[in-house]
Amino acid sequence: MSAETASGPTQDQVEILEYNFNKVNKHPDPTTLLLIAAEAGLSEEETQKWFKQRLAQWRKSEGLPSESRSVTD
Repeated sequence: MSAETASGPTQDQVEILEYNFNKVNKHPDPTTLLLIAAEAGLSEEETQKWFKQRLAQWRKSEGLPSESRSVTD
């Protein structure tokens, strides 16, 4: 299993992460992040890193700036 986590999340873990990203929250608070990490069997750091990378990918696909800014900036 450590070999799988070294190269990234497994397909099952990605499905859990994607579900939470798309259906629950793109910006999970610390408590929610911990729950998602526990559900996926990943560390909090791995989960946070995945969400950060996935959010950047999503913003790019939506044609939004890569940095989070409010609409009024």
